[in-house]
Amino acid sequence: MSTFNPRTAARYLFDAHRSRTNYRNLPPEIAPRTITEAYAAQAALAPLLEAQFGPIAGLKIATTTKVMQALMGIDHPCGGLIFARRIHASPARIRLAEHLHVMIECELALRIGRDLAGPAGSFTAENVAPAVAAAMPAFELIEDRNADYKSTSALSMIADNCWNAGIVVGPDVAFDPARPPVRTLGRLAINGREGHEGRTEDPLATLAWIANLANQNGRPLAAGMVVITGSVIPTLPIAAGDRFVFALDGLGSVEITAA
Repeated sequence: MSTFNPRTAARYLFDAHRSRTNYRNLPPEIAPRTITEAYAAQAALAPLLEAQFGPIAGLKIATTTKVMQALMGIDHPCGGLIFARRIHASPARIRLAEHLHVMIECELALRIGRDLAGPAGSFTAENVAPAVAAAMPAFELIEDRNADYKSTSALSMIADNCWNAGIVVGPDVAFDPARPPVRTLGRLAINGREGHEGRTEDPLATLAWIANLANQNGRPLAAGMVVITGSVIPTLPIAAGDRFVFALDGLGSVEITAA
């Protein structure tokens, strides 16, 4: 069996994005075979993306639902990187022509107020709470490149940075550890019409999970970074002219329009 080369996988993915090629799982001869190898490929992809999008400024979580995990043959979430020039303040405007096939997710975001460095596995919902400076609603841009979700390999998706194409964040709201935003109601209006809603699960538990992953991968969360904690509402398409406004109870709203 040949030795896995994360740089080869990363270059393949980077070139596929640059040539606007529809998503395919990595070819078997260069694909990661384990979760560890998948995150090694993601780490190798990071400097290629940093040259274009700036330094890593946050983290995302993907495949949080049991349905999506079963679809991709895993039993856990996955983590990805968010780059500085891909973090946009609300209200934001995106050009669909700059994407191959972008989708929108509605999230609760947390801004870290102090570093979360420590042994992998040491973070819990309780001990990460004091490190959170602010919370806010957010959109995630998902660039799935017309993927067939049913045949998508979780390992290839992790290597491809969990399809993150950036986020839009609302204004910071000071975080009160005594009132964690568990089961917070979120409502989405599209072109002025409400019709989608959902509730957060446990964002601090999500933060602890991704803080542990970040330390395991040698990239601990640092003060100022933003973490998005999973979609509150199922992933939705966005078309030219659409205006999405997502509000979380007590945390304000975030807005995005597409051209």
